[in-house]
Amino acid sequence: EVQLMESGGGLVQPGGSLRLSCAASGFTFSNYDMNWVRQAPGKGREWVSGINSGGGWTGYADSVKGRFTISRDNANHTLYLQMNDLKPEDTAVYYCVKGAWGREDYWGQGTQVIVSS
Repeated sequence: EVQLMESGGGLVQPGGSLRLSCAASGFTFSNYDMNWVRQAPGKGREWVSGINSGGGWTGYADSVKGRFTISRDNANHTLYLQMNDLKPEDTAVYYCVKGAWGREDYWGQGTQVIVSS
């Protein structure tokens, strides 16, 4: 059974940092591209960042470029999102998503990030 378990969300002040983690199990993690997607209150889902299976390619939405960094540890089956210089508009539920974007097939349950003073 595929499981994606996000953690690391919370309340942070503007300008602060958080590191999200996604522990993956039930599939060969190193074979799959992975993504982070977020959904802000009252809005649709937004692709945030992606990384290929080997970690050699990464991509970012314009809204987070230069502030967020995606990475992965294939040995420990974990996906990360380092978020710096957080802004109130980054407030959302963040989801870990398995598979190449457009062919994704599993989503985690999400972790809440709130950026507020």
